[in-house]
Amino acid sequence: MCVRLSSVIATWCFGFAILMVAASAQAQQNPRRFVMKSGESVVLRQFYFIVNCESIMLGAPVLDVLESPPELTVKLSESMVLPRAENCAKTVPGGTVIATAQDVKEPKEGKLTIRLRYKTKDGDRQGANLYVISLFP
Repeated sequence: MCVRLSSVIATWCFGFAILMVAASAQAQQNPRRFVMKSGESVVLRQFYFIVNCESIMLGAPVLDVLESPPELTVKLSESMVLPRAENCAKTVPGGTVIATAQDVKEPKEGKLTIRLRYKTKDGDRQGANLYVISLFP
């Protein structure tokens, strides 16, 4: 009886350990990669903040560029967006984050780290994204 109980406990602990490793492996996110030539612009992401397909964002978010190659400029463009990932049927206030490469003299690769800070009806929120950008003349 004692051996059977020990094997059940050991099996349960082993299964729990496997679940924890699998959960922590999914928590890491690989950065998105973009390739740009000098003078090109690319949409990095859309932004909005919703609950039940209704916007709870108050005003425009604030964009913080925390790390960027000097040849890259990043800006917010406000517009109405359709939150497709949440299966919403109507557009909501939001916009896009756009990166533009300028004056690229030689090929290089760099990290772009941005943070969006939102004021919402539920308080202040923020989200961050990491990108790997390859730049070419």
